[in-house]
Amino acid sequence: MSMRMPRLAASASALLLAVGAALFGAGQATAAADFGYVALGDSYSSGVGAGNYDSASGNCKRTPRAYPALWAAAHSPQTFSFAACSGARTGDVMSGQLAPLNSGTDLVSITIGGNDAGFSDVMTTCVLQSESTCVSRVNQAKAYVDSTLPGQLDQVYNAIHSRSPGARVVVIGYPRFYKLNGNCVAGLSEGERTAINGASDYLNAAIAKRAADHGFAFASVAGAFTGHEICSGSEWLHSLNWLNIGESYHPTAAGQSGGYLPVFTGAA
Repeated sequence: MSMRMPRLAASASALLLAVGAALFGAGQATAAADFGYVALGDSYSSGVGAGNYDSASGNCKRTPRAYPALWAAAHSPQTFSFAACSGARTGDVMSGQLAPLNSGTDLVSITIGGNDAGFSDVMTTCVLQSESTCVSRVNQAKAYVDSTLPGQLDQVYNAIHSRSPGARVVVIGYPRFYKLNGNCVAGLSEGERTAINGASDYLNAAIAKRAADHGFAFASVAGAFTGHEICSGSEWLHSLNWLNIGESYHPTAAGQSGGYLPVFTGAA
């Protein structure tokens, strides 16, 4: 009897450990299976510039090459709602992208604010007008970022938190567009490129502050794109393309997978 008791005790302990591990493992699997991810925002989240657009997304130009779809493919959340849309402003997020959010949403990503600040018009002005006009338009955009954009971001961030109070929200910024003193031999002046890069930094700083004030994570992609800007010789951004204006100044597929995806993955 004395010889068998330790063996019986060991067997019982092993059985309990196995049952506990099985139950714990099942709990982990259930938690993973219940994970919900919602991707909001503008063209930098929908994937404009990366190609292979989903025809069902229409003018929103969502693509499986965009960082939200790449992340979802790698992590297999039970639910993935891809609501980001090309051209979206804060008001478009409020009116047309929030429906997938609910109390069960665990993760939200968003890029927004660039269209509100008029950066598309900034780029057009800088390409077609003089350097002084370009700088003036950049300063106008920065003034908007100071005076109006924070309140618009507050509305979006408040709405996200209201619908999904338990979600981790990752607000992602925009890249700098140009490598200064790079290999471009034509196009914008260095003064214009400097002004545009400065405006991107200015916008990102404003977005980061509003995100922090709401308890959201801000993920900067500026570092990830360093060495891959326009004029770098290893671009992850489309330069001006008169044949496809919409893709100009947007990340390529490599910019989504090599720039945005790892930054988001680290923050998520």
